[in-house]
Amino acid sequence: MRGELKMKLIKQGAEAKIYLADFSELYYDLPIKVIVKERVSKRYRIPEIDIKLRKERTIREARILHRAKKAGVNVPYVFEVDTKNMIIVMEFIEGERLKELLEKLPIEERLEICKEIGRVIGKLHEAGIVHGDLTTSNMIMRDGKIYLIDFGLAEFDDTLEAQGVDLHLLRRAMESTHYSWVEEGFKAVLRGYEEVRGKEKRREIEEKIKEIELRGRYRERSWITS
Repeated sequence: MRGELKMKLIKQGAEAKIYLADFSELYYDLPIKVIVKERVSKRYRIPEIDIKLRKERTIREARILHRAKKAGVNVPYVFEVDTKNMIIVMEFIEGERLKELLEKLPIEERLEICKEIGRVIGKLHEAGIVHGDLTTSNMIMRDGKIYLIDFGLAEFDDTLEAQGVDLHLLRRAMESTHYSWVEEGFKAVLRGYEEVRGKEKRREIEEKIKEIELRGRYRERSWITS
């Protein structure tokens, strides 16, 4: 990165540290907040492998964000990629998380937003990207538009299996956070998804989700009876 940013640690996960900073300290014509994501080293890895993995994942995440934006998905803008320090500097999306926003709204408005979530995911999958952590905590409403954030687990993968897992994880997250209306909400997601990808793709993805759910229940039963 050019110069040094004064950064505030706001989140530390297993793979990365997330900092909030003000980009105007370096770029006076850009008075905006940024997220600085630093992929941390793992002591248990052989150093050469650790560096290779962190570099690959840093580059991949930046490329995924670029492709998603080209596909019409609202995601953070990437300002810099530092492969020496394994850092991505990206736009901080200010707004309200859908996790909290959805619970405040009348059911009709919730379902309209869920339909738009489906459209967003449809565009992402159409571009050959799976998010890997689809939850309403990773969706921000800004100026009436839904932004997807936190692409740390995202992959370039256009297989039906990966896309089914992506939507299955969203359903599981909604069951946990929006349990009182999850059935209606997820149906609205699928309607939006269909608008982008068509009826046949919706049918295929619904069948795959059911298959994934059945596999999960089978494993759970096997674990209990073993």
